[in-house]
Amino acid sequence: MQPSWVPANLKFEIDDATLPWTWADDSFNFVHMRLLSGAIADWAALFRQAYRCCKPGGWVQSGDVDAIFESDDGTLDANPVLVKWNEMYREASRKISRSFTVVSDDLQSKGIEEAGFADITVVNLKV
Repeated sequence: MQPSWVPANLKFEIDDATLPWTWADDSFNFVHMRLLSGAIADWAALFRQAYRCCKPGGWVQSGDVDAIFESDDGTLDANPVLVKWNEMYREASRKISRSFTVVSDDLQSKGIEEAGFADITVVNLKV
């Protein structure tokens, strides 16, 4: 999955983000996470780990999507299959205690702020 060539000052680190992080304090200039919807039970704990491992002045970037269907014009309500999909996804989310609606639940920005990060920017895009 990783590219065959990267700059000399770049290396990829892969680990289980739900376990205690094994890296020392102030290890990284940049921590990137994405598409963890349905995987994280405690978003605040995740971002506390990222904060601890980030060097002063470092950055954490987290991107995710809500795994449900929505429409601005109400046409979704006319499609019972998609309505059922959303209901089942929300039910599954409750059963495993992990959100599939990370964006609309505002879990990332709340967790980042609780961890102690400053200069937080949130960008929401429709896809």
